Amino acid sequence: MALGGGFVLLGGAVAAVTGPLALAKGSWLAAYLVLVCGVPQYVGGRVAAARQLGRAGWVLLAGWNLGNAAVVAGTLLSAPYVVDLGGAILLVPLLLLLWAALRHSDSEGAAPGTVTGFGGRAGRWLLIALLVVLIVSVPIGLGLAHVRAA
Repeated sequence: MALGGGFVLLGGAVAAVTGPLALAKGSWLAAYLVLVCGVPQYVGGRVAAARQLGRAGWVLLAGWNLGNAAVVAGTLLSAPYVVDLGGAILLVPLLLLLWAALRHSDSEGAAPGTVTGFGGRAGRWLLIALLVVLIVSVPIGLGLAHVRAA
């Protein structure tokens, strides 16, 4: 969760210097750091803590950050195949978290919010919606990376 919050702050800092430094891809980078690196990582951290994933949580964390590093590097270097690799890596933790959220419900005898780290059924379905949006956005982003690099 701390890394997610750190990426949100980093994205804000990048946004603050984008204009004055005339960074061509600065606004994209700022938005990516906040909306893809930061917020989902915070949410994933909440889920990992609530589910007490232990070693699996560390694997999700490593996969998420490795995938994001490849996407950022590939985009900044205009290397769409590196972006593709990063997108493929990102799908693994996203699909694992979606599977876990769909498989377990707060009504299976657990206290509300302990399965997903968020309150009750509404929190679970909001988590599922966020994961679906992110999963659908991966191929869209990969396509855009190839269009921009061409």
